[in-house]
Amino acid sequence: MSNETLILLCGLHSLGFALFHLAFWKLFGWKHELRKIGLPTRAIVQILNLRLIYVFAGIAAICFLFPSELHATPLGRALLLFMALFWVGRTIEQFVFLRVNHPLVHALTASFVLGAILFALPLLR
Repeated sequence: MSNETLILLCGLHSLGFALFHLAFWKLFGWKHELRKIGLPTRAIVQILNLRLIYVFAGIAAICFLFPSELHATPLGRALLLFMALFWVGRTIEQFVFLRVNHPLVHALTASFVLGAILFALPLLR
């Protein structure tokens, strides 16, 4: 598989997470659940989620528009490394903060590992 194809898969992975985060309000019943916490925390949670959507959508766009530049330039490789480390960190945080033994949580953890692998593979070739 070519580096460009791997990077397009990175874009799909990022786009999938942008869409997943867009669904958080409905998936997690945030309209009702977030009323149970204070206003500052409620606002921070939603703002952070919106910023993650923005980042994931932006990374997806970069992957779709500039796949060859991502693996062939120092700046592109730095961005790939940044995202690989992002997913490694997110995987670790999953074990620290979300200690839930449930198949969906395990699938989510696997998708974080997949992100780390997808973004790292073009760097290793």
